[in-house]
Amino acid sequence: MAIQTLPDLWLFSDERNDAALEQALANLPCHSGFVFRHYHLEPKARRQRFEILAKIARKHGHFIAVSAKILDDPQWHQDAPQGCLDGVYGVRATGKLPAFPYLATAHDEAEMEAANSDGAAAVFISPVFATRSHPGSTVLGPEGFAKLAAKATMPAIALGGMTRERAAAMKCRRWGAIDGLAVPFP
Repeated sequence: MAIQTLPDLWLFSDERNDAALEQALANLPCHSGFVFRHYHLEPKARRQRFEILAKIARKHGHFIAVSAKILDDPQWHQDAPQGCLDGVYGVRATGKLPAFPYLATAHDEAEMEAANSDGAAAVFISPVFATRSHPGSTVLGPEGFAKLAAKATMPAIALGGMTRERAAAMKCRRWGAIDGLAVPFP
């Protein structure tokens, strides 16, 4: 997929939102981002689920990234459909992974420095708000997000408890969510 810039809006897959993903992908604005994780599934079922979701994502022109943890699994590469990925999410891509744009995560200044030095194409800064993904974690809040985003040498994307309302209140155009985007987009 030839994309000049990365999307501003990102939907993350998870066990919690799995049942709503087909509809959520169809309802997202065209050319949004989709990060496939699905760590809860066994490799064969994960691959099958990915192919279903990737087909919908492609139909709407979405950027598709897959967790590096999944790409590290040798079973993932068996009969891999061509042109199904646009990026790698999570840990720094190793030499054995495809050379796709790397989408980093940062929870603190040290991880932001690593994302900058690793040449990430974008960085997901998290958790901005309390989230079910990381219960009890210290949240950055809008100010903490802004502080880390100011240190990024690439696009910074808010993640963690994000909703349309919170993104609007923060005047944040780049954001992602699991639950916050698994409902119909107006």
